[in-house]
Amino acid sequence: MSAYVTVAFIAAGCGSSASHSSSTSAAAGNSAPTPTTTTPAPATTTPVPTTTTPAPTTTTPAPTTAACRTVPVPAPKPNGHLSAPRLKLDPQRTYTVTIVTNCGMFTFTLDVAQSPKTSASFYSLVKRGFFDGLEFHRVAAGFVIQGGDPTGTGAGGPGYTVVEAPPKNTQYVLGDVAMAKTEAQPAGASGSQFFVVTAPNVTQSAGLTADYALVGKVVSGINVVDKIGSLPTTPPQDGSPTPAVVMSSVTVSTS
Repeated sequence: MSAYVTVAFIAAGCGSSASHSSSTSAAAGNSAPTPTTTTPAPATTTPVPTTTTPAPTTTTPAPTTAACRTVPVPAPKPNGHLSAPRLKLDPQRTYTVTIVTNCGMFTFTLDVAQSPKTSASFYSLVKRGFFDGLEFHRVAAGFVIQGGDPTGTGAGGPGYTVVEAPPKNTQYVLGDVAMAKTEAQPAGASGSQFFVVTAPNVTQSAGLTADYALVGKVVSGINVVDKIGSLPTTPPQDGSPTPAVVMSSVTVSTS
């Protein structure tokens, strides 16, 4: 069974945005005009120079985000046959995961304090080079980008499962990194597939329930995540992106 994020759509599409209204007050049209009988300024006063440099009429455009490079689609890998790691990470230290793709690079920190087992599993997989050469095989517009499956089908994993249920009041918001699971698995179950939230709050906009173990939070490169999340897909809105998004390198540093 494929690992996926269960969505109960509240509005059309993968997310909904709150409407905002604004109003401006027009200047009063019946204000008193300037009197015409005031003493004019002396004709011999120095006029304001007419040769002052005008304000620039062309502002510097915001930098554009480079397009994703087209790279060869990697051959699928077999499912993993690994055992669950036994290591424990130090909650007093910061573990930063860096993901380099053909669309750019982004980083996220592991949430060791809230998800010690899930974080340790992800850390172990990164150290093994498990994610190198894998794809973000799924892009759901206005919802998530998902990767970490060695087979590229949405059904693969490392060969083991870690279970660490998140708090019942968990809200999945922009930049959250969480672990995907099958519908039949218990809350907080995870292998190697993970997703990054690309909407402001998918708990509210798409009804995503607190069943997915949180593993971290994007701290830089959210524009790259947005770029990946905006790619066209097959089928449209929720499918494989074009071009393929490949994780050429996934590393972790400790500070």
